[in-house]
Amino acid sequence: MSYQEILKQYWGYDTFRGIQEKIINSIGEGRDTLGLMPTGGGKSITFQVPALAKEGLCIVITPLIALMKDQVQNLRQRGIKAVAIYSGMTRQEILVALENCIFGDYKFLYISPERLDTEIFKIKLRSMKVSMITVDESHCISQWGYDFRPAYLKIADIRDLLPGIPVLALTATATPEVVKDIQTRLKFKQENVFRMSFERKNLAYIVRPTENKTAELLHILRRMTGSAIVYVRSRRRTKEISELLVNEGITAEFYHAGLDNAVKDLRQRRWQSGESRVMVATNAFGMGIDKPDVRIVIHLDLPDSPEAYFQEAGRAGRDGEKAYAVILHSKSDKATLHRRIPDTFPDKGYIKDVYEHLQYYYQMAMGDGLGCTKEFNLEEFCRKFKHFPVPVDSALKILTQAGYLEYTDEQDNASRILFTLRREELYKLREMGKEAEALIQVILRSYTGLFTDYAYISEDTLSVRTGLTRQQVYNILVMISKRRIIDYIPHKKTPYIIYTRERVELNRLHIPPSVYEERRKRYEARIQAMVEYVTSKTACRSRMLLRYFGEKNLHNCGQCDVCISHRTSDEVSTVTFEALKEKLLHLLKATPLTPAKVEELIETDKEVLTQVIQYLLEEGEIEMRDGMLWDK
Repeated sequence: MSYQEILKQYWGYDTFRGIQEKIINSIGEGRDTLGLMPTGGGKSITFQVPALAKEGLCIVITPLIALMKDQVQNLRQRGIKAVAIYSGMTRQEILVALENCIFGDYKFLYISPERLDTEIFKIKLRSMKVSMITVDESHCISQWGYDFRPAYLKIADIRDLLPGIPVLALTATATPEVVKDIQTRLKFKQENVFRMSFERKNLAYIVRPTENKTAELLHILRRMTGSAIVYVRSRRRTKEISELLVNEGITAEFYHAGLDNAVKDLRQRRWQSGESRVMVATNAFGMGIDKPDVRIVIHLDLPDSPEAYFQEAGRAGRDGEKAYAVILHSKSDKATLHRRIPDTFPDKGYIKDVYEHLQYYYQMAMGDGLGCTKEFNLEEFCRKFKHFPVPVDSALKILTQAGYLEYTDEQDNASRILFTLRREELYKLREMGKEAEALIQVILRSYTGLFTDYAYISEDTLSVRTGLTRQQVYNILVMISKRRIIDYIPHKKTPYIIYTRERVELNRLHIPPSVYEERRKRYEARIQAMVEYVTSKTACRSRMLLRYFGEKNLHNCGQCDVCISHRTSDEVSTVTFEALKEKLLHLLKATPLTPAKVEELIETDKEVLTQVIQYLLEEGEIEMRDGMLWDK
């Protein structure tokens, strides 16, 4: 079947969009390929279509568990065999999934980068017929990127086990240096990049200065119609803002990583169906969420990088209709943003203290630790050693990147049970009550191996099958656990510390410049870029973002707040502005000049001339070196 026929059969579309077909042809011809496609550009089609045209299995590497589950479900609904492997699955479940990939004619295996390095995966991989490897969120492999994840570096090792198998790398945000780095680290045979313009012609970028953000938020939501996302920095603020909106008669949900999966799913469904108009969320919300009719994305707090902002803002207007991305900006935002630098990169001495306290926390002897996996309770650790959570979290991430341990995000551990009585003894039990007996019967019918090993269960599923509420199911499981009929470990969210090497003495703990100083410098540059974005009053917002990602765009968007303010000034001033711009560029082509000399040579209103200079500096058409203005 041709690519076009596959697209029509499984997705119902007649034609590809944008650069989809070029990427598909490239990977289909066996060439390593990097596709740069902004949020909503249709990334999944670029690997799903060629994988269906090829014989064998496509391995899809992605860090987003919610996205994995969603895509596997979508593929299965289309009659395509797909499976996912992620943390929280039992060894038996992983084995079954891998065996299916070898013998079951599966087309897609979704896997998190952390699972690639396991012995069981490497052994089974040798027996799989792999057609291609897809690396989603591929900017995570680059230390120059804003979201570097050490586990991604293991992908290159998998390539060594699969010689000749092509790689398709995909990302929605990458600066020019990250684009080069992705290809180097994924061992591309030759550079091969397809770029879709990052320009979003239907999306108006607005920065609204205000010292009363909540009043401005209410004003905007009352004036505009349609679905909205409001991004805030902390979990606590998601709840506060959503309650404020509800009290003001605006339907709203709140969402953050600490919520139960069942709660997340319910709130997401209510928002996606339009039952709730506004989702107030941290940056944990949005990855893999396909709601095309979001009319406005509002940031109450500044993101710490243009990459993060571009992704979050890009969730508005994916249906191609007019939409808005608004930042509410106050004078204190700059200081707040700069305070994140020491939080994200605490002193090396502090990082060493956290490492040492971790050893006391686990009572880890010198030289021990290698390969140990430990549950980690951040709150308890901070209480015990008088630390604050944010810098501890950052210190553990830096120690992960330096190779001393692996600090995982909160892992969703499903509930588990093990029957402690033998099967024949169960039938002797009486007086448990009808509901408890019915629940035990449903458990025995629904799960296997319950008498030999812990089995993962779902209280929600048991609730549906028994007609009991979820709370009743939980209460009965606790009751029969107390009676020593089962051992019940309820669902919980737990981060883990995995020691990737033995405990070392503090004077031997080395955090290299590539992990600390260089990354801190790039983090500071990203924060500065965000500050410049919100404080500029002369440069088109769209052009500023595009230039950051290395895209040269010679026209203004005409719809951001800066463009509108220029447009509303009278035509004479616009003509004057353009004339002064040309005059200044002409002078600088001949020789560099100081700003004072420029004022002397161009007789005009000093404030207007300053605006012209500032505009040309921000647009990158001129630069300031050693106090002189130079033509670029």
